[in-house]
This record gives sequence, structure tokens and C-alpha cells, in this order.
Amino acid sequence: MRTLIGALCVAILTTVAAYAAEAEGKIKSIDADNQTITLDDGKSYKLPGEFDMDSIQPGMEVLLAYDEIGGQNLITDMQLPE
Repeated sequence: MRTLIGALCVAILTTVAAYAAEAEGKIKSIDADNQTITLDDGKSYKLPGEFDMDSIQPGMEVLLAYDEIGGQNLITDMQLPE
């Protein structure tokens, strides 16, 4: 039984990790109402609910880690310029 549960956990974690992706680019626009940003490649990403919108501005270079869930790119981590 433990082996079955362990195998199931590994399968779930592997599936979740497969959806993680990265994106890099300049912020083209910020939609504060919908809490999304659009990069210069035209793709949009949803910011986490607790994100400080004042810390970003158009033209900033960012590196994003995100998961694609339900057709939306949900940001899980963001590196800003120093």
C-alpha cells in the first residue's frame, strides 16, 4: 500500500512540474484591474494576488516562472532588475 501511495505522489508531482515554464522580456503593459502584465512578445501573464503593483513598470526586463492553468499563464515567481 505504501508503494502504491508513493508511486501516486511521484506521478502527481511529475505531472505538475511538467507545466512549469519560464519567460523573459520587457514589460509592454500593465493591467492593474485584471492584475496582468503583457511582455513585448505579446503574451500576457497573471500576477499573484498579493503582488505589489508599484514595484513594476513598463520597459522593465523581467524573468518569469509560470504555470499554465486553464488557459492562463499564472506567475509563480518573478525576478526584477536590481
